[in-house]
Amino acid sequence: MKALITGASSGIGADMARVLSEQGYDLILVARRKTRLNRLKKELKTNVEVIPMDLSSTFHCMELYNMVKKENIDILINNAGFGLFGRFSDTKLEKELDMIDLNVKAVHTLTKLFLQDFRKKDQGYILNVASSAAFMPGPLMSTYYATKAYVLHLTEAIYEELRSEGSNVTISCLCPGPVGTEFNKVAGVCFSLKELDSYQVARYAIKKLFHRKTIIVLGVMIKLGIFCTRLAPRKLVTRVTHMIQHRKDK
Repeated sequence: MKALITGASSGIGADMARVLSEQGYDLILVARRKTRLNRLKKELKTNVEVIPMDLSSTFHCMELYNMVKKENIDILINNAGFGLFGRFSDTKLEKELDMIDLNVKAVHTLTKLFLQDFRKKDQGYILNVASSAAFMPGPLMSTYYATKAYVLHLTEAIYEELRSEGSNVTISCLCPGPVGTEFNKVAGVCFSLKELDSYQVARYAIKKLFHRKTIIVLGVMIKLGIFCTRLAPRKLVTRVTHMIQHRKDK
């Protein structure tokens, strides 16, 4: 049994590696920071291959796939991504395009390539990591929210295609609220809600993935918030989100 995890050098990705290693999975860990990947490798009990790579390049995504396509991978976890805080008119275009490349294009590319292989053998799991942000517009983090909406909707659409053809391949989308990771520092925000423990999120997500759960959400408050976004007028949801975002400003 083998799993490939992107964004595995810290946070949820690293904890998913710990959870799967505990369950006996060999791992292929991908991230930019080689030192951190090697540090994580030393604490895991199963066989681990480290691939330092920046997946914001579509060429690198293709290169990664070609490197591992003969490895008989059972699980793909698309976890790599980052956020950015600020008014859309003020944030740097280059940073936002990098975010779209990593949060959207990398997920899209790897999902498609591995899904084609999984369908041929009629087995395999794909877990795309999005966010509770995927369910609403996000003033002051507009690009990040939009990228996570893409991941959620793509996953849901693929799930239905697989269901309708009776496939045994599973695809799920993890949509957590605030999690205690490096995301805050990178995005430049400070959450007002209590952060979830990254390891607990990882363990819950993998459990639900194996149970073939399509959308994986943790926390009563987050579930309630998502439910309310489906009932309230869209403009009201956007205004409330804007108010919440102001509280994140460091």
